[in-house]
Amino acid sequence: MARTLFDKVWEQHVVKASKDGSALLYIDRHLVHEVTSPQAFEGLRLTGRKPWRVAAAVATPDHNVPTTNRANGIADPVSRTQVEALDTNCREFGITEFGMDDIRQGIVHVVGPEQGLTLPGMTVVCGDSHTSTHGAFGSIAMGIGTSEVEHVLATQCLIQKKPKRMRIRVDGALPVGITGKDVALYIIGCIGTAGGTGYAIEFAGAAIRELSMEGRMTLCNMTIEAGARCGMVAVDETTLEYVKNRPYSPTGEDWQKAEAAWRELRSDEDAEFDKEMIFDAADIAPQVSWGTSPEMVLAVTDSVPELSDAKDAVQKEGWQRAFAYMDLQAGTRITDIAVDKVFIGSCTNGRIEDFRAAADVVSIALAKGHKLAKNIKLALVVPGSGLVKKQAEEEGLDVIFRAAGFEWREPGCSMCLAMNADRLEQGERCASTSNRNFEGRQGMGGRTHLVSPAMAAAAAIKGHFVDVRDWQ
Repeated sequence: MARTLFDKVWEQHVVKASKDGSALLYIDRHLVHEVTSPQAFEGLRLTGRKPWRVAAAVATPDHNVPTTNRANGIADPVSRTQVEALDTNCREFGITEFGMDDIRQGIVHVVGPEQGLTLPGMTVVCGDSHTSTHGAFGSIAMGIGTSEVEHVLATQCLIQKKPKRMRIRVDGALPVGITGKDVALYIIGCIGTAGGTGYAIEFAGAAIRELSMEGRMTLCNMTIEAGARCGMVAVDETTLEYVKNRPYSPTGEDWQKAEAAWRELRSDEDAEFDKEMIFDAADIAPQVSWGTSPEMVLAVTDSVPELSDAKDAVQKEGWQRAFAYMDLQAGTRITDIAVDKVFIGSCTNGRIEDFRAAADVVSIALAKGHKLAKNIKLALVVPGSGLVKKQAEEEGLDVIFRAAGFEWREPGCSMCLAMNADRLEQGERCASTSNRNFEGRQGMGGRTHLVSPAMAAAAAIKGHFVDVRDWQ
């Protein structure tokens, strides 16, 4: 019987299937950070349990770490307590941790693939919703709650109900200037934040195969914003080339065996999906979110919608609230929206490819004598890991950003969410390469517009949103 990619990986990990449709799955990799793990470790301690397979778990602090003045420690007492708890728990239970003084430290969803901790065909979990990122490697990757973090630590298994399967195909070639972030936002704008509810989504088509691994990770990262349980991309040469020679990747004869198995991680040609959707890559323009949900997104060439364009009363009410919170008027051109701050980073766009794209835009501006626009209060560039930071510096990207007035920071989640010192103040508007534009996501009263790294860099130079294709 023909099987989808999801079916193949799922079936390889079922320990026991139940009549109610749920299954006990074996978990290959457990990524841990400081936010959702303290209660889980305390649960182990209270019950006298130990991790079932210590080597399966790897930890790193990311949400609460400062991106400046690391030598002074963490000023905020709550953030400091969470990071110190992770350090203590990892030492006590023997779990490998890339701590704040380790160059491998960074955002857990950047560190996992970078180290080869994420490999094709794995089941990967983390107490973080954007664990879907790792599905770019043909793995089943899911965010889990704190009680599930404890359960996986104790048993190396997780009870799950098998979702339905959806395939989203993007045909054709991506136009110049269009990135994985634009593809993700465009799809979410089309299907909505509930469009993938109850499904595991496989992304396919020529445009998806054209994406680098960084682009695929960005796309799968935002699958959760479409309501899906996880997102996946089939294994191909791009996948194998990225994974080979990573620190935790197999070597020698083990690599040869793994590679042969991984090449089978694709949906059979006649596999049936519960739902299929097809998009044309030529229709995708640089995207900018205008509201307070990732589905409130438009091409940079568009204008904020009129209430009369709403499909129903629920959407109309949501738009009205978004207009008020974002302080926008219907009919406002996206290119007329000025921003106060710019953030380039996060688990969505904190990899080397993202900084290269942004630096290309900044280089063009510098060549013309332009730097940050006068209305820009702050522009942050925050690498996703210490190793990304090191590579970017070796390529001179930090010099380019600094020359234009950007701040080059230490790795961490930073301004993606208001859990550290990097945040928006009341009423400030931000061009952000992160994944969520909810009310208060980047700081109480802050207004977030989701864009690609190149679009964020261009907005920083111009002081408002512009079509990055005009720069290229």
